[in-house]
Amino acid sequence: MDTKLLRKTGLSLDREELMVNETLFHNANGYLGVRSNFEEGVPEGVGSIRGEYLNGFYDFADMPQAEKLCGLCEEKQTMLNIADTQTIFLSVDGETFSLFGGEVLESARELDMARGVTRRTVSWKSTQGAAVTVDVTRMASFAMLPLFTIEYRVTAQSDCTLRFSSLHIGSVKNYCDPTDPRLAAEAPQYLHAAPAAISGGASFVTAHTTKSGLSVTSAVKNVLSVPAEESLRAEGSSAEYTAAVSVKAGESVTLTKYTVLCDSVRYDDCRAEAEHLLAQAVSVPLSDWYGKQKAYLDQYWETCAVQVEGDDDLSRAVTYNLYQLIQSVGKDPHSNIAAKGLSGEGYEGHYFWDTEMYMLPFFSLTRPDIARNLIEYRHTILPYARENARILGHKKGALYAWRTIMGKECSGYFPSGSAQYHIDGDIAYSIISYYLLTKDVDFLAKTGAEIVCETARLWIDAGSWYKGTFRINDVTGPDEYTCIVNNNYYTNCLAKYNLDWACKFCAILEKAGKLAPLAEKIGLTQEELDEFRRASDAMYLPYDEELDLNPQDDSFLTKKVWDLAATPKEDFPLLLHYHPLYLYRFQVCKQADTVLSHFVMEDYQKLSTMRHSFAYYEKVTTHDSSLSTCIFSIMASRLGMPEKAYDYFGESSKLDLFNTHHNTKDGIHTANMGGTYMAIVYGFGGLRVKESGLCLAPALPAGWTSYRFRVRYEDALIGVRVTKDGGELTLCEGSPKELFLYGKPVTLDKTLPFALNPDWGKE
Repeated sequence: MDTKLLRKTGLSLDREELMVNETLFHNANGYLGVRSNFEEGVPEGVGSIRGEYLNGFYDFADMPQAEKLCGLCEEKQTMLNIADTQTIFLSVDGETFSLFGGEVLESARELDMARGVTRRTVSWKSTQGAAVTVDVTRMASFAMLPLFTIEYRVTAQSDCTLRFSSLHIGSVKNYCDPTDPRLAAEAPQYLHAAPAAISGGASFVTAHTTKSGLSVTSAVKNVLSVPAEESLRAEGSSAEYTAAVSVKAGESVTLTKYTVLCDSVRYDDCRAEAEHLLAQAVSVPLSDWYGKQKAYLDQYWETCAVQVEGDDDLSRAVTYNLYQLIQSVGKDPHSNIAAKGLSGEGYEGHYFWDTEMYMLPFFSLTRPDIARNLIEYRHTILPYARENARILGHKKGALYAWRTIMGKECSGYFPSGSAQYHIDGDIAYSIISYYLLTKDVDFLAKTGAEIVCETARLWIDAGSWYKGTFRINDVTGPDEYTCIVNNNYYTNCLAKYNLDWACKFCAILEKAGKLAPLAEKIGLTQEELDEFRRASDAMYLPYDEELDLNPQDDSFLTKKVWDLAATPKEDFPLLLHYHPLYLYRFQVCKQADTVLSHFVMEDYQKLSTMRHSFAYYEKVTTHDSSLSTCIFSIMASRLGMPEKAYDYFGESSKLDLFNTHHNTKDGIHTANMGGTYMAIVYGFGGLRVKESGLCLAPALPAGWTSYRFRVRYEDALIGVRVTKDGGELTLCEGSPKELFLYGKPVTLDKTLPFALNPDWGKE
């Protein structure tokens, strides 16, 4: 596996490519994220999204509704640009270093995914002939989450005088683009910075949000490798460190810039904590932090790596995607995974259902400790989910916000936002999957079962009985080109599963003697559990007998079919070119919906129904969402269509590295990255997590010579390797396990060779 390098040389200074590279080479650790901006900046008008972000730190912004109908939210949370601690100006014999001036002899950027650092190298000659090589290494520390470092090394190619100016700018704004619905349309001054303070050779700026009552402290210390004329001064909410030194040809000078960011979400006194952590950071050599970074990633890759042989570009893309997942995921219950991670401001740092259905599966299978944190985050905002349910008229239960940071709804357009009730089923599904993989009854008692029971209550209140069936009307499924419908198949499937497992969890807890505290806490009764069971058993799942497929909802098949072939390429994505109501009247899907339900709930329908549904929806799906092609890849694998599965997989895996959706400048697509992992492990590997046990049905795509991955199941770490000649399962650690291989039970106690079954899925 190539974790060593992602490298780009001879970089273009084109506006679009600059911003894409700011995303691709960003540094993050799940707590903080810093875009890969040039330290010296770019000329005005060239284009840059300059930002440093904290996961789960936010302010409120007004979101006025044109018509103030009952319950519509008029305030949202937004992720904030915290400060600018990236800026470093270098002058060589009085001339400012810039890629837009002088002569650039060589330029490159690289990401080292084994060491957890990015590097930028530039060989540059001034207009007066002075030459230097600038080598910048940046790191967002996994060992100390509030720590970000810049190692700025300058090697003189000729005798010259170097002057460094390192800025700590406390007053910054967010990026905005009023033409793009995926970005904020305004950029007010969310943070109000206090005057910068100087203490112990470091600068400190504490800023307060306008409305949310949160605070954040940015702390910076600059350390030069050689004696020099140095100064540090504060002016307003900014501070500037300067140093000047004369060097001979061949000599190097390194400026190491330590940044610590601490917020009041995690710390009672963020200024005191920032001061403490900064002192700790600079008390040891930077090489020590590099060593801890590599040790963390060594352990990560040991369990989490997916190795693909036979397609180097694709293998590198897969590794990049998995690296971005560990960079993006929150490491505490105060945060989650934003749609763009910590790489940019797309979707304003909001969390969606993406986490539970596209990213949490990866962590449940590889890092259950992180999966627990993600579930605990949902538990911390459960009171807001209960409140949201009341706002939408439900007397009982909890309804999670469609998009949020701290728990309150941020969706201004409810037909494709708040109406997506399936988020409750998604969250319940993720908890059930986590339990099936870990059998963690204590966590169930403490956290998981309460969420599953409260979301189950919501379905009872939202649904209704009709002719002996339980139905859920006026909701929106995953497909955002089809809104406010009756009996969305995906939603009903997840609701059925949610209700079923609420009963099962309570039975598990009762057997373990742990049910009483939960029942008392939320007032749960046996009569209510009986109601859950009846509704689950009677859940209406739309089915068309003539076509042998599952209609996406009650009305979907009655609509006109959109002619995708006749639609101009420049009209995609459709949401940017057609009024929502126009889209809603057609059979056209933005993304996998019923096809997704057949992946996660494959036992609810026979194989022929899933096959016919796949063929039908394939013709009307635009894949305008980055969440779509990975799911079609998984289902193509399940249905015995390996070539089609591989085509869909290729589209998914390379989305950000090749900027195929032309919006990577706004941030990475974290859910698609999780989907890439699922397309390999759940798709080609045929993995399923069921009540009966862990199931595998591996296949090898044409063009690959082999692939391998590891997953955690209960106390075991299981290795899966697939080659042209067959495969093998290995018990890497833990006790022997009973598994299912191509539907048949097997015992794994050491290494189990197996022959591939090319007919799996075709029956």
